[in-house]
Amino acid sequence: MKRRTFLTGGAVAATSSVAAPAVAQGKRELKMALAWPLNYPGYGTSAQILAKKITEATGGRLTVKPYGANDLVPVAEMFDAVAEGRVDMYHAIEYYWEDKDPAFNFFASVPFGLSPIEMDTWLNKYGGQELWDDLSARYNIKPLAAGNTGVQMGGWFNKPIRSEADLQGLRIRVTGLAAEVYRSFGAEPVVLPGGKVVDALSAGEIDAAEWVGPWNDMALGLHRAARYYYHPGFHEPGTQISVGMNLDLWIGLSEGEKELIKMACRTEAVRMLAEFNSRNAAAITQLVRSGNNEIIGFPDNLLNEFGKASSDVAMRLADSSEHAKAIFDNFVSARYQLLRWTKVAEDAFLLARRLPFNYDRSEALGLDRDVSPGEDGSGQQLLRQGSREVPGETRSSVDAEPKIIDVQPD
Repeated sequence: MKRRTFLTGGAVAATSSVAAPAVAQGKRELKMALAWPLNYPGYGTSAQILAKKITEATGGRLTVKPYGANDLVPVAEMFDAVAEGRVDMYHAIEYYWEDKDPAFNFFASVPFGLSPIEMDTWLNKYGGQELWDDLSARYNIKPLAAGNTGVQMGGWFNKPIRSEADLQGLRIRVTGLAAEVYRSFGAEPVVLPGGKVVDALSAGEIDAAEWVGPWNDMALGLHRAARYYYHPGFHEPGTQISVGMNLDLWIGLSEGEKELIKMACRTEAVRMLAEFNSRNAAAITQLVRSGNNEIIGFPDNLLNEFGKASSDVAMRLADSSEHAKAIFDNFVSARYQLLRWTKVAEDAFLLARRLPFNYDRSEALGLDRDVSPGEDGSGQQLLRQGSREVPGETRSSVDAEPKIIDVQPD
């Protein structure tokens, strides 16, 4: 799911001014503006849980009250409202603020960027948080990671996508950096608010649409609008949810209060990712059992081209501002170093786990083998994979030994 989704979805009239935090007998009410509806699955619900965590952790000294999209201020004004102190904090995704500085994209998700655990590692061990703090401080905001959707899906298509030729003239609902990637292949990115995507796809006004993952996509009804569901979501390999607090407010808090807020954000980030994993697992199972859709992997040759185009987009992003260049250099160095470890750790284990040995005793337990790894180890009973090897092509992103800037973890 990308930026401006809720910015264009019918704003509720906002108040012209918002009071400073309410303070009574040493207690303070903090107003948190959301970029999504208050009860939007996974997003708005996470904000409500976070607000409760902060309130309870501080013993009510800080009472956080969340407001749904446009209820407090228009979503498009959230960033400035927090910076100016008209609102205490926001709950959003940092790429919403790319008009302020394109560098904010790095702290949300970029095509072929970092997985959720890699993002967490970059922020906490490779200097990413300090770079984020410095960028946001220029706008009088203190940023905190507060959640992650995990890897998203590639989108819904009304025709098979086998090569670059299938992208020519493709009208796809996609925005942000992913739109730039698709545009480089001759596709025609279209911006539509969530409430109009399903109807547009069903009516043939667009040919494809990217949203989030099976949980949110099915709630929207996309599985009824298109047959082919592609993976992986290379464009958003782990979208980070963030909280931005007014910096003056943050500085005025006690060290204990700051630590409690950080702890609440961190525990909610873990909980949110677990929820997305479990909800998406249930939703993808439902899709498979229904038999109405084809869940297909993008072919490797096309993913390789997506990767090249994504690299070009990232380089242009790095050249877009002074801050973006410094952040990009640190980001990509950490990415390469983490990639070396991931290759022999998570990647190797996940490939090994797909071998055809019977581990889960699914037949004895009465489990549905249709949602277990395929007997050939490829998982094709669940997912139709793209080609694993492409003659004449190299799987260069992992195997290459790039020259990197020496950024060491602390």
